[in-house]
Amino acid sequence: MYHVLMGIHILACILMVFIVLLQAGRGAGFNVFGGGGDSLFATPTGSSFLKKLTAWMAGTFAVTSLLLTLLQGREGFRSVTNTVAAPAAAPAPSAPMPPAEPAAPAKP
Repeated sequence: MYHVLMGIHILACILMVFIVLLQAGRGAGFNVFGGGGDSLFATPTGSSFLKKLTAWMAGTFAVTSLLLTLLQGREGFRSVTNTVAAPAAAPAPSAPMPPAEPAAPAKP
C-alpha cells in the first residue's frame, strides 16, 4: 500500500510540474519595454482544462502527502510497554507483623 501510494505521489508531482510549466503566466503579455497592457484588467488566458487538471493534481498531491505521513508514522510504531517485560508479581505477606515491644528499662 505504501509503495503504490508513493508511486501515485511521485507521478502527481511530476505531472503537476509539467502542467504548471505549460500554462502561460499572468504577465506573459508584457514586453521588455512596457508594452502589452495591464494584466489586472486583461481577460484570463489559457484553457480551463489545464486549470482543472492543475487543481486535480494539487489535490492529489495534498491527499497523498497526508496519507504518506500517516502511514510513515505508524510503520515503526512501538510502545515502551510492548518492549519491556512486566515484572514478576511479589508474593503478598501472609499476616502483618506485630509492632515491636519496647525493651523494659534496666533497673539499677
